[in-house]
Amino acid sequence: MTIPAALAAVLEQYHHAAASFVRGDCEPYKAVFSHHEDVSVGNPFGPFRRGWQEVSATIERASALYRDGEVIGFENLTTLATPDLAYIVEVERFRARMGGRSELTDVVLRTTSILRPEDGDWRVVHRHADPITTERGVESVIRE
Repeated sequence: MTIPAALAAVLEQYHHAAASFVRGDCEPYKAVFSHHEDVSVGNPFGPFRRGWQEVSATIERASALYRDGEVIGFENLTTLATPDLAYIVEVERFRARMGGRSELTDVVLRTTSILRPEDGDWRVVHRHADPITTERGVESVIRE
C-alpha cells in the first residue's frame, strides 16, 4: 500500500522525535501529537491518559526516565492509511540509560500509533506502547 507523502513525512519526523525522546528531550515528540482533548497515550510506565494536558505530562514524565539513548530501529509490521485516519504497528528497539542507572539498557516495545489529519498535517491521536514482544502464558495476566 502506498501512503500519502505528507503522512510518510510525519512518520519519519515521528521516528526522529523518538530518537530525541530516548535522549530525554520530549519536545520534538510532543510536536507530532494532536493537542486536542481526544488525544490518548498508554505507555509502559502507567495507565492510559486522555486529553492534551494529561498526555503532555505523561510524555514529559516518560522522557525524563531516559538519557543518552539511541534508536536501534523500527520494525514496521503494518501501516494502513485512509484519507481520514492511519495507523502503524511497529516493534521499536532502542537503548538508553534509564531511571538513574549508569549502564545502557536495551528496550524493545510493541507499539500502535493512530494518526489523523489536523489542519493540513497528520498528528498522532493515540499511541500505545508496551514491552510484550514475545509470547506469554496465561499466568502473565492472572492477578491473584
